[in-house]
Amino acid sequence: MSAADPTTYREAYATLSRIAAELENGDADLDRVLPLLEEARAAYAQCKGRIEAVRAVLAGDWAAESEDEEDELDELDAE
Repeated sequence: MSAADPTTYREAYATLSRIAAELENGDADLDRVLPLLEEARAAYAQCKGRIEAVRAVLAGDWAAESEDEEDELDELDAE
């Protein structure tokens, strides 16, 4: 992602909302549609990634990962 891409979920969501409004209103010039869709795809991917990360934490995956890391550290200490 480039420096102009959104960096937070809220920014990415705002980007999606802006693009959707522009496309729904017919304000987008035909030459601008493809770049808008590419920008929307990047923002969507960012939103989706953040949501999936939160779901993983809520599902307890973070606990399993930290336990695995602790086990690895214990094994290293034992050596």
